[in-house]
Amino acid sequence: MTKISKKYIKDALQIIVTLGLPRAQHNERSALCLLALLDLPPGCPWAEAKNPLIGITPIMNWVRKYYKKVYAPNTRETVRRQTMHQFVAAGIAAYNPDKPNRPVNSPKAVYQIGPEALLLLRTFGTTAWKKKGEAYLSQHQALAVRYARKRKLTLIPVRIAPRRKIHLSPGEHSELIRAIIEAFAPRFVPDGVLIYAGDTGDKWGYFDAVTLSKLGVTVDSHGKMPDVVLYYPDKKWLLLVESVTSHGPVDGKRHEELAELFSDSSVGLVYVTAFPNRSIMARYLPEIAWETEVWVADAPSHLIHFNGVRFLGPYS
Repeated sequence: MTKISKKYIKDALQIIVTLGLPRAQHNERSALCLLALLDLPPGCPWAEAKNPLIGITPIMNWVRKYYKKVYAPNTRETVRRQTMHQFVAAGIAAYNPDKPNRPVNSPKAVYQIGPEALLLLRTFGTTAWKKKGEAYLSQHQALAVRYARKRKLTLIPVRIAPRRKIHLSPGEHSELIRAIIEAFAPRFVPDGVLIYAGDTGDKWGYFDAVTLSKLGVTVDSHGKMPDVVLYYPDKKWLLLVESVTSHGPVDGKRHEELAELFSDSSVGLVYVTAFPNRSIMARYLPEIAWETEVWVADAPSHLIHFNGVRFLGPYS
């Protein structure tokens, strides 16, 4: 890395500290991400900083090209969760400003430096920097709140109780999660209790760890939870529901994983795969594990049992 590159990284880090980001973001990775957001290669004047729309992988590619810093592909999540998330929360950057309702897990997700931050950073190194920085800091929390409010408007509300809602990130995955909670649960888990609902934007979107622990199960942050967990008190069942829009159906491998994760459960386990419609279900039929259930959102009053002769018999 050249001397001029190191200076730009040092300057970007100084900016991050000045703007009041948490200590966890006072590092080279965050400095390089800020430079990428500004499209500011070594030697380019701060006054010429830009504001391109740029995703996580393009940020990493840009850093490698201009600052010769190579990040492994598996660090994408670190960049997203440990730098970009904080930039957005602080109002420094906007998330999907071109299409706010873009799903969180979309490969087209992008970030863009905020217009107020761009105007400020173009003054870095000039006599105007200090005064404009003070003015920015006096309002930056309001900016963060404004961006958060704008983002919340795109979230998907899910009713989990008569007077209680949670909000999930936009996208087809969250739509199916909502259908599981609002259409599947009332029909097949009457008076059930929602234990867990995952979210593409926040893995632990909703989690009643206390109730789950009373049922004998303790899950740490590394446990690969199903998309929805419901408790059926009348039957003493835990329903482990996978949305096919996340990681596929409950196949043999996933069945074993879930059985291991919930092996200490004091109640029975029921494995369910949820599909948006039957045409999508047809793609996965060969993979679905026996001794599991299938629910299809566009035919919400029916279940398909992959349980052999257990349910064989006439219907009245």
